[in-house]
Amino acid sequence: MTALEAIKNRTSYRGRYKDAAVPRGDLAKIMEAGLAAPSGCNKQTTSLIAVDDPGLLGRLRETMHPGVAEAAPAIICVLTQEIVAYRGRRFNIQDYSAAIENMLLAIVELGYQSCWYEGQVTDEDAIGRKMADVLGIPGDYGLVCFLPVGIAAQPLEYAEKRPFAERAWFNGFGQAN
Repeated sequence: MTALEAIKNRTSYRGRYKDAAVPRGDLAKIMEAGLAAPSGCNKQTTSLIAVDDPGLLGRLRETMHPGVAEAAPAIICVLTQEIVAYRGRRFNIQDYSAAIENMLLAIVELGYQSCWYEGQVTDEDAIGRKMADVLGIPGDYGLVCFLPVGIAAQPLEYAEKRPFAERAWFNGFGQAN
């Protein structure tokens, strides 16, 4: 699969997963893709934890309201540190966003599905901190997202995208292509 094919085949999968383990080698490849993402001023503010232990997955799921990714055989937790790059500027959001997209594409290339779960993690109920506490993550790291990883047990659904000409132009806003 080419990179462009992975981009076009990726969708946010929120369904059930098959009861099939994700090999650690595949999880490592996915995380390596994430860590290969660009990083503002090379501060490398993104760290990752893959969780495939069923007991630990159960403890993490207990922190989530409502339960999401309940049948995923593995999840990858995305951590960030707010490190100043220069003149008070931080790029940790851009860093972890690029890492997540790289991982989502690697997940599709390897034959798995996933979804970027951030809202449930960073909301006012502090689920990300609860998950971080389960995983022993120090307080100077924020757990900002998790990606379930597994083989889809249900058909994929693709959201309809607005036409190219409504969202992309050449040589100026709204210019005819």
